[in-house]
Amino acid sequence: MPFSPEAAARFILDAHDRRAPYQNLPKDIAPSTMDEAYAAQDALAKLLTSRFGEVAGLKIAVATKVMQELMGIDRPLGGIIFEKRVHASPATIRLADHINVVVEFELAVRLGRDLPKGAPWTADTVKTTIAAVMPAFELIEDRHADYKRTEALTLIADNAWNAGIVLGAEVPYAAQPLNGIAGHLAINGRDSHHGATDDPLTTLAWVANLAVERNRPLKAGMVVITGSVIPTLPIAAGDRFVFRFDGLGSVEATAR
Repeated sequence: MPFSPEAAARFILDAHDRRAPYQNLPKDIAPSTMDEAYAAQDALAKLLTSRFGEVAGLKIAVATKVMQELMGIDRPLGGIIFEKRVHASPATIRLADHINVVVEFELAVRLGRDLPKGAPWTADTVKTTIAAVMPAFELIEDRHADYKRTEALTLIADNAWNAGIVLGAEVPYAAQPLNGIAGHLAINGRDSHHGATDDPLTTLAWVANLAVERNRPLKAGMVVITGSVIPTLPIAAGDRFVFRFDGLGSVEATAR
């Protein structure tokens, strides 16, 4: 049977609606190539825009070494962020709205102009498109997945598990280096975890090129998150997370 992106998308959406635990797509409807996986993601996006609004930005999944080691996946993956899932700090995470939401800790960029099709984007060329940067949380709806058994193609089709982002205050970007910026997480007022950015400009270029390949180039005003600098962490009712980057301010979220 030929692959049906729509069948894969409907299966994933139904699983979310039933609050079913994560499973890799059944073999008879699963994508077998990256192109098929992203076609399923596009089909899912068409179903989700009526619920969560238009595309507000893109994400990269398993971009950093720390996340690749955690997931057992050797390459980055892309996903879509919807406008109604973009929240300003300080934010409240309603756990009842999710099956099993966990949190990642990222540098986000706001684009100042469109990134159209043309020569492939590089770290040097893409930095001229950035208007602002900020710390961010990504909300991950993993549905109790076994990370080591998660197949990359199903993860792509499932929109790389994005359930929204929380953005800190924007800091104007003046072409300063973004690699190796130290990030610090406090949980309930106590110092908890630390990490550092891992070449976010190269990550942004990768996302921009993927967007062009998928015929949905990034636009001015969109946000791109560039990968977690700390391994994914659970969040429980009452927890207050405050994440900051040196020189770039902080972002805050509380679960209830």
